[in-house]
Amino acid sequence: MEELQKTWESKYLIRFPDCDPFNHLNNSRYLDYFINAREDHLVKYHHFNIYELARDKSISWVVSKNQIAYLRPALLMETVIIQTTLIRMDDQEIMVEMSMWNLDKTILKAFLWSTFVHFNLKTQRREKHSNDLMTAFEPYSISLPDSVHFEERLEQVRESVRIK
Repeated sequence: MEELQKTWESKYLIRFPDCDPFNHLNNSRYLDYFINAREDHLVKYHHFNIYELARDKSISWVVSKNQIAYLRPALLMETVIIQTTLIRMDDQEIMVEMSMWNLDKTILKAFLWSTFVHFNLKTQRREKHSNDLMTAFEPYSISLPDSVHFEERLEQVRESVRIK
């Protein structure tokens, strides 16, 4: 039986309007690239469209917290690899780990943990995930223990490149 893919990735080209005067991807634009990648990954690998869900059921997720490390600049017209994976989830929140790499995945450029709160668009309040959502997402989670913190996980990811 084929193992379920839990880390998804895709290529993105760093564009001129997203860069600062040094031809580096602007710090705020990293978040846009990461969030766009995650949305693309959900549709491509899980056939899950958050915009259809918002339209049809008036539920979605909003970002409640980001932790990001900018490690190496992403440069104008550089193709990068963005990986995303679900690392934690509970009845109201999900946490997604996202990383940006150079094309051959030897240089980690940025590393992000983003926490999303499940949100009811009609009531404008957080809401518990339905059993269907929990069941749908649980197989894709790597279930990182709560005891692992951002800096520790960042070092684990960086170390995985050194070992190759």
